[in-house]
Amino acid sequence: MRSALGAGVGGVQHFLLPFPSFRIANYSFNFCTPHKRTPTIGFLRCTAMATVIPAPVVQVKERIELTVTERNIFDRLLGTLRHFGLSNQLRVAGGWVRDKLLGKECYDIDIALDNMLGSEFVEKVREYLLSNGEQVQGVAVIPSNPEQSKHLETARMRLFDMWIDFVNLRCEEYSDNSRIPTKQKFGTAEEDAYRRDLTINSLFYNINTNTVEDFTKRGIADLKSGKIVTPLPPKATFLDDPLRVLRAIRFGARFGFILDEELKEAASCDEVKDALAAKISRERIGVEIDLMISGNQPVKAMTYICDLMLFPIVFSFPPEFEPSKSESCDRLCNAYLDATWNLIQLIGGSIFSDEQRRLSLYATLFLPFRKTIYKDHKAKKIPVVNYIFRESLKRKASDSETVINIHSAVDKFLSLIPFLASDGDIELIEVDWGRGLDDVPPTSKLRVLTGLLLREIKDFWRVALLLSTLLYPTDVDYTEDFLKQHFQLDKRKDLFKAVENAITELVQVLRKCGM
Repeated sequence: MRSALGAGVGGVQHFLLPFPSFRIANYSFNFCTPHKRTPTIGFLRCTAMATVIPAPVVQVKERIELTVTERNIFDRLLGTLRHFGLSNQLRVAGGWVRDKLLGKECYDIDIALDNMLGSEFVEKVREYLLSNGEQVQGVAVIPSNPEQSKHLETARMRLFDMWIDFVNLRCEEYSDNSRIPTKQKFGTAEEDAYRRDLTINSLFYNINTNTVEDFTKRGIADLKSGKIVTPLPPKATFLDDPLRVLRAIRFGARFGFILDEELKEAASCDEVKDALAAKISRERIGVEIDLMISGNQPVKAMTYICDLMLFPIVFSFPPEFEPSKSESCDRLCNAYLDATWNLIQLIGGSIFSDEQRRLSLYATLFLPFRKTIYKDHKAKKIPVVNYIFRESLKRKASDSETVINIHSAVDKFLSLIPFLASDGDIELIEVDWGRGLDDVPPTSKLRVLTGLLLREIKDFWRVALLLSTLLYPTDVDYTEDFLKQHFQLDKRKDLFKAVENAITELVQVLRKCGM
């Protein structure tokens, strides 16, 4: 396939097709084309996108309502306490409490113990179940591993087909340049609450008393007012664990909550940004970014990253690359992400699988970098997007390969779109895809070229087409004025649908021909 398509710089195939004018339905596809500008570097605050966000209206339940399964689980845990005469307070920590108060179901139950290791308590639960003739479904102990930022031993037990985690309440101290604790000890519930990342995640549900405990005196209030606030002063909280900056952004985007002003000031200060770059592994950063991209509000999350000037920290580049500079690239990346997200909603997100949607958002976020390359230690030219995935975010190689393939297909689609979307004279097509097309009749070239492209991009052809419609009719570095305008998404939706239908019909023809 590679030899048939031909290769260009960095392994990208090139072809040339004229752009005829065309009209679909009642829309004339004449998109605004800003003048081309010389690329220069800059990661600028996204002031064009940053708007004053009104306080959300949040419905918070007065008490936690347990499901039948949750009730059965908690009854067995309380039965264990009675059976052995234990005085432990059993508390469900963090996200489960938050989600239950918001009326959302949560299947991630973490039990915090006040004076016992999780493995010790799990063993007693096992003994209690066996004494009652009940089946023990599964037990596991995950040891601590400070080098991978896992500082607490976690015991897991499967009860009523749900895995439950058991940990002890914690109180840790850290050195200035590492997330490996220098001192650990059993903590109180209040100490544990204050060392949490956010007040909305610091709530406990006391199983013994069937009550919600708010030791920071802010958790429930901030949940009701839709605010993202840290239990302790934000700068100290972020310097203790800089990853909390990204967690604050993720939860703010997920729930549509407002980031506290003092929190934003701390998150954007140089000291915290330096700590995020130096103390947190790229793997942990990559996990948080992937959760944002896969979440329900990826645009809001990336806007926060842009506004707080964290883009160059999160998406680090190799020391040297070319083109070396692209002005306001964080703003441009976010503009494409916003347009793609809205276009997906217009078209209907059901046409994409979860994986296609996730990788389409990565592909559009990095669209301005698709022609940017760097040289590895062997002087081989590599797409910068590969570096961002493999080194900056430490994501799997297949994600990088898929996004790079999407970018390559985008360039091909840009030249095929006018012919697929119109009844124009397809004999005008002249291409430079390398050898292998000389004997193809002019009237068959469109079908052949489209077939080759579909074979190359496979299930992601709709994703590549989606991104192509945002770039069409020409690929330029957009000016800041353009970012303030609309992408004319209604017209681009119609363009996408027209080309999609043409390709679908073509595929049906090819299948009838046994191809």
